[in-house]
Amino acid sequence: MERASGVLMHISSLFGDYSAGSFGEEAKYFIDFLAESGFSYWQVLPFCMADEYNSPYKSFSAFSGNPFFVDLKVLFEKGLLTEAELKAARQKVPYACEFDRLRAERFDLLKAASARVKNRELVADFIENNKYIDAFCRFMALKAANGGEDVTWQEWTVSEYDPDVLFAWQFIEYEFFTQWAEIKSYANERGIGIIGDIPIYVAQDSSDVWSAPGMFKLDKNGDPTCVAGCSPDYFSEDGQMWGNPLYNWTVMKKDGYTWWCDRIRHMASMFDAVRIDHFRGFESYWSIPADAETAKAGRWVKGPGLPFVKAIKKAAGDTLIIAEDLGDITPEVYKMVKDSGLPGMRVFQFGFLGDKNSPHLPHNYPNNCVAYTGTHDNNTLLGYLWELDDDTRKYMLDYCGHKGDWGLGWQTVIRVMLESHAGLVMIPIQDLLGYGRDTRLNVPGKADGNWSYRITKEQLDSIDREYYLKLNRMYARI
Repeated sequence: MERASGVLMHISSLFGDYSAGSFGEEAKYFIDFLAESGFSYWQVLPFCMADEYNSPYKSFSAFSGNPFFVDLKVLFEKGLLTEAELKAARQKVPYACEFDRLRAERFDLLKAASARVKNRELVADFIENNKYIDAFCRFMALKAANGGEDVTWQEWTVSEYDPDVLFAWQFIEYEFFTQWAEIKSYANERGIGIIGDIPIYVAQDSSDVWSAPGMFKLDKNGDPTCVAGCSPDYFSEDGQMWGNPLYNWTVMKKDGYTWWCDRIRHMASMFDAVRIDHFRGFESYWSIPADAETAKAGRWVKGPGLPFVKAIKKAAGDTLIIAEDLGDITPEVYKMVKDSGLPGMRVFQFGFLGDKNSPHLPHNYPNNCVAYTGTHDNNTLLGYLWELDDDTRKYMLDYCGHKGDWGLGWQTVIRVMLESHAGLVMIPIQDLLGYGRDTRLNVPGKADGNWSYRITKEQLDSIDREYYLKLNRMYARI
């Protein structure tokens, strides 16, 4: 891999005035920050709609765009929102996403904007050329007609939808992808690549399952017979029970994994690289009985393996695929990732769990990997340092050659990561700021209190651009 570095921050964490980050001028400001600091990549989390717990890893569609990211100022400049509506939508809290308010108000506001669209041909053309987004919009319109988001598609009794609601969703998706295309173009023109994120599984209550139930392991009522999760690991002694339906790989194989290849092509049109979450699930996956109480009741089942990986790699074309090969990794998983030629992941915080030969220790990083100080599921570096036992903290700081106040050890860790052999180094925005556990984005296995962290413009401006530009130059990451 060509040496480079980047910053991990989801769109929702951007600063702004309307309850969550969006595809507006703030995104361009952040791109300018990256370029001026010598970074080459911006990594985001999944762009699809989030679930009731605000997680983007369980969505109504694998192909959808989150309405909350549509920039309201752009709609105002188009004459689709009034000044009074824009003023009423201003946030009350700048440091966290106002998810409850967004769920209560944002769709109605965007629907009002859609009603003011005079020329609907652009929206119609967009929908005609995007069959999965078309299915998603119809799914959401039917969901509204059947009582809203709390009523699953198996419970629907109404088969007709309000055409105005349908068009509102079509308009939202058109604006989402149009606005994002402008942001991505702005980034690429300034030498910044965008890394997207693909959740391996989809939600049971989704247009993906609703429109093609045969691709999943379901019973005659459309309910899962077994669900996805992961075995007990570093994050959870009971494992994680995600609840997603599992793929029927036998059926998918018969048409050459068409749905997955279409998904990869869709993501390749949006990003310069994509990380596939829980990549090890393609070698073997943790299958949990649908009626189990915890993930401990699961078992490993063989996945589609290397032939599938080759198929999606071909579909991706020039777009880089990053294999998230974390968790309970076996020799078979290592072999699949190695044979695929795809870069895997390394996480600094996993390097100090007692194994001196850990692949997560920086001296063991190969060039063909993406190394992180921590992911969206980890504590921040400062929070991690704070919670380490004294002996492990001392060993870790000695390993990094840190002298002085251990509270500043996160700065030395970043330097060690940048000087490592890893081809690409990614740093969460919280670690660039040196923030603690209170800014952690997600705690796996914990339903509430996640995903809401946001930065402010003042905080972003407090980061020393010249310092990181110097480090990126010093370690040949520009």
